[in-house]
Amino acid sequence: MAHLRNIGIALAASFLLVAASPAPSKGTNVAIETTAGTIVVRLDTVAAPVTTKNFLHLVDTGAYNGSSFYRTVSRQREPNSAIEVIQGGLQPKAIVHPIPVEKTETTGLHNTNGAISMARTADPVSATSEFFICIGDNTFLDSQKFSDHEGYAAFGYVVSGYDVVLAINHAPAEGQSLTPPIRIVRIRRVR
Repeated sequence: MAHLRNIGIALAASFLLVAASPAPSKGTNVAIETTAGTIVVRLDTVAAPVTTKNFLHLVDTGAYNGSSFYRTVSRQREPNSAIEVIQGGLQPKAIVHPIPVEKTETTGLHNTNGAISMARTADPVSATSEFFICIGDNTFLDSQKFSDHEGYAAFGYVVSGYDVVLAINHAPAEGQSLTPPIRIVRIRRVR
């Protein structure tokens, strides 16, 4: 019985962490419908207009439909990992022009628990369609703290479905590759 109570306390704490993330009051909500459940994210169209415009273009054209979450970095599996995220997107499926990083020091958005951010290569102007959702504090990815002073552009926060984020993070994986990947059925705008 005590074991079930501890699980309940842990789940409640994880929901409180998401509630503590600064979800923008105005913005556009999108539902990321996956085979593991639905995650609703509020995109901050005011603070991160370039990133959200790029992401919403891909949403509106259906580009993400049928893609996947294919990567998970979990401290449960990798206790020494600096980050904890799930990552998805189009990989090489579509040709998307890269966008510049909207620095967190400018947007005021941060790579905190529940943040959605753009993935990129070592080149700060290489973000296209790949995105990740933060689990816990990943603020070392913010422009103020990251080694290249560009960082990774956060552009919104999970407002519901954080339990799905955690389920994906703890799904079977070989290294950081989800086995199998979690399919993104579609991403669409919601009210």
